[in-house]
Amino acid sequence: MTLTSPHLDSSAGWTDARLLYALEEVVEKELNRHLKVVKDWMPHEYVPWSDGRNFPGFFEDGQAWDPSQSKVTDIGKTALVVNLLTEDNLPSYHHEIASLFGRDGAWGTWVHRWTAEEGRHGIVMRDYLLASRAVDPDKLEQFRMSHMSEGFESDNRHSMLHSVAYVAFQELATRISHRNTGHQSGDPVCDRMLARIALDENLHMIFYRNLLKAALEIAPDLAMQAVRDVVVDFRMPGHGIPGFERAAAQMAIGEIYNMRIHHDDVLEPVIRHLKVLEISGLGPDGLRAQEELGLFMNGLDTEAAKFDAKLAARKARMAARAAG
Repeated sequence: MTLTSPHLDSSAGWTDARLLYALEEVVEKELNRHLKVVKDWMPHEYVPWSDGRNFPGFFEDGQAWDPSQSKVTDIGKTALVVNLLTEDNLPSYHHEIASLFGRDGAWGTWVHRWTAEEGRHGIVMRDYLLASRAVDPDKLEQFRMSHMSEGFESDNRHSMLHSVAYVAFQELATRISHRNTGHQSGDPVCDRMLARIALDENLHMIFYRNLLKAALEIAPDLAMQAVRDVVVDFRMPGHGIPGFERAAAQMAIGEIYNMRIHHDDVLEPVIRHLKVLEISGLGPDGLRAQEELGLFMNGLDTEAAKFDAKLAARKARMAARAAG
């Protein structure tokens, strides 16, 4: 099926303010749909409180953290810290989207609702990590202070269309990262908690994906360029975390989040669902962006295949060592 996207005006006629106004009905519709399907849940119900013990400090019976106390795998620990520190920057994320989308009307209602739902994720993950003694609590707090003290500025803060395009992919990427972390954690309690978080992230992705669909219909050239830019330059919001590059490499090898997962499970599903590469009626700038997006996706698939081969070879070497 080929989509024909009507031009309501030339690209030059669209400003952020006009786009916000044009998309407000869609935001209200998607907000109402979201509120009908979302389910409230209690973070404290997912935390193994009975595993908790006092830490040293003010408590005379406090027991210092030791790696042997953790049920979580090494790769699970790495990913949990990255995922939690990413969630910790929620105040900055709220500031970014509230500044772009506003605090009034349907946009404002969504901004505050999204922030409230996202707040649960940091709460339950930190409580789980501390109660289960999954990671060093002192280092976790030091990382949090360092990360949040640096602040956060979105790569896409210059444009509301770029921001909408980014979160359509980023929410799905976050869902995948949480879900795979749970699978690799070695702890069923952790897996269940992260599965609950992933459900929220999926609903957030659907909201933004549907909003991006509407943007592609009313301002196709600009929206296509935004999708191209976001996909080509995509970075996870936690890229400023101390030691992020090393942790990301470990998560790639551990198959929590890597190039193949990014292509197959994040970028491709959104692009395919929105039929981005099939949209017709584009102007020169939109056509160029569409072509460049297609070329980039093909190139990323090729690079992912190279990564797959290296990962398979690494597994074979490790299996050979274990057998020998």
